[in-house]
Amino acid sequence: MAEPTNALLKQILGSKNFRDVLDGNKDAFEERSISEYLRKLCEERGMVSEQVIKKAQIDRTYGHQIFNGTRIPSRDKLIQLAFGFGLSLDETQELLKSAGKSVLYPKFKRDAAIIFGISHHMDMMEMQYLLTSIEVPLLGEG
Repeated sequence: MAEPTNALLKQILGSKNFRDVLDGNKDAFEERSISEYLRKLCEERGMVSEQVIKKAQIDRTYGHQIFNGTRIPSRDKLIQLAFGFGLSLDETQELLKSAGKSVLYPKFKRDAAIIFGISHHMDMMEMQYLLTSIEVPLLGEG
């Protein structure tokens, strides 16, 4: 947990009035949607959504619906997008947290394989092959 997050948590736990916490930390609370987050990532990385969707191996229409906010992505779709963006493990965890999804957990075999794939800069095809080889569900299945 980053230092500003720890400080905010201490304030929340130590406060008797939540409104005081809100009023004193207006800029600390994230209000952006996941589609805004994804568009910002595109801007920061000099990419367009079409590139990311293609690299993520997500259906084009479905991917654009995620980017324009008409679809809420599942955890798997977010992980696929992380591969599409070429995110690091920390960036992937941040993406998952920002969408309210659980982070990758190394004690789960499938998550451990995904962590391996991200940290070894695999593309989606390589990632799906690894998941198949260890007999766990592919990203985007189910």
